Amino acid sequence: MKKGKKLYEGKAKIIYATQDKNLVIQYFKDDATAFNNQKKSTIEGKGVLNNRISEHILANLSQIGIKNHLVKRLNMREQVIKLVEIIPIEFITRNVATGSITKRLGIEDGTVLKEPLIEYCLKDDALGDPLIAEEHIYAFDWATKKEIEKIKKMILRINDFMVGMFRGIGIKLIDFKLEFGRIKINGKNEIILADEISPDTCRLWDSVTDKKLDKDRFRKDLGDLIPAYTEVAKRLGILHEQSNVSAVNITKLSTVKKKSK
Repeated sequence: MKKGKKLYEGKAKIIYATQDKNLVIQYFKDDATAFNNQKKSTIEGKGVLNNRISEHILANLSQIGIKNHLVKRLNMREQVIKLVEIIPIEFITRNVATGSITKRLGIEDGTVLKEPLIEYCLKDDALGDPLIAEEHIYAFDWATKKEIEKIKKMILRINDFMVGMFRGIGIKLIDFKLEFGRIKINGKNEIILADEISPDTCRLWDSVTDKKLDKDRFRKDLGDLIPAYTEVAKRLGILHEQSNVSAVNITKLSTVKKKSK
């Protein structure tokens, strides 16, 4: 598939047009950001790992009936995805309290929640992705009540699947961010899962040691981000293409290169 002009560049990915107006190419960058883009670095190999991990998870979600934008992985860094109209909401699902919620509410870090908690943030970097109520979504027509009800059911199904998937490989799914979009199917708008699911968008802790295997290693200056992401990929069983992996020296890419300002 031929890559066309750049349509959009975000913090972690670039979207390119293709000859098919309904499909685009998603390129995974090595850029790492945190705290609403206030902290930035380039970590070689991160995009490669996120591409593989996200492809694996989205493909498995498709198998249980969760429609998503993934069509296929093209290469080490690119996927063909469906072009969707993104709903401007980040859906945060929490199984264990950590991060911002503990600071906002004074909850002890690591508190296991009785049931999954879904929070909504407006997808707007300039505003710092503020936390919003469900009523805000309806008041400002970001999504309809019917759409949100469908999304919540999808989120709980996704969470249930992913908790089990990660538990099976010795990892606790602490929390994660999802995005959804609208797409025309048979002339009607449908809601499908979009964006990526990777250690960039999930908090993943080792089940025994609570070692962080996600972007908190960058946020909190813990180091060894690439080895942590590689560990997740290995446990998922998706690093069998050893020749391709070694081509980017995955096991040696723990050096973080600061971007010039």
